[in-house]
Amino acid sequence: MFQAAAIDTEDKATFHRDLAQQLRGLLAGETNLIANAANTSALIYQSMPDLNWAGFYLMDGNELVLGPFQGKVACVRIPVGRGVCGTAVKEDRSVLVEDVHAFPGHIACDSASRSELVVPIRHGGRVIGVIDLDSPSPARFDADDQRGLEALAEIFAASLGN
Repeated sequence: MFQAAAIDTEDKATFHRDLAQQLRGLLAGETNLIANAANTSALIYQSMPDLNWAGFYLMDGNELVLGPFQGKVACVRIPVGRGVCGTAVKEDRSVLVEDVHAFPGHIACDSASRSELVVPIRHGGRVIGVIDLDSPSPARFDADDQRGLEALAEIFAASLGN
């Protein structure tokens, strides 16, 4: 049984390295997308301070559909190109938003969210979904968090096998 260890959050580089190491251990030997998404969102939510939502949106045709997450209930379907998540898929890039109220077309699933970080998940040469983090604090996320979450998305995608 996997046991998450407390991670020091004082040094972001060390925090993200340790979180990635724990995720590798957590997902080792499991290839099921739903199981791995559920455990990934739980690990992130438990480990990263100042989050009010951590989870997945998965591609279904031309839209994202809610996947496993931790936090309050969420929007179920997001068209590609709409909101922060849809923009990340359309542009195939991570999107870091310091103030969601200033983001054109932001979809407010939780009115308490003030900042957001969304990272595409690439598998088999295409985007299969995103990892989405929300915080009630403005400017909660920075470039270190973006790089750290991008590394987690790669570990998650690799866990799915071929």
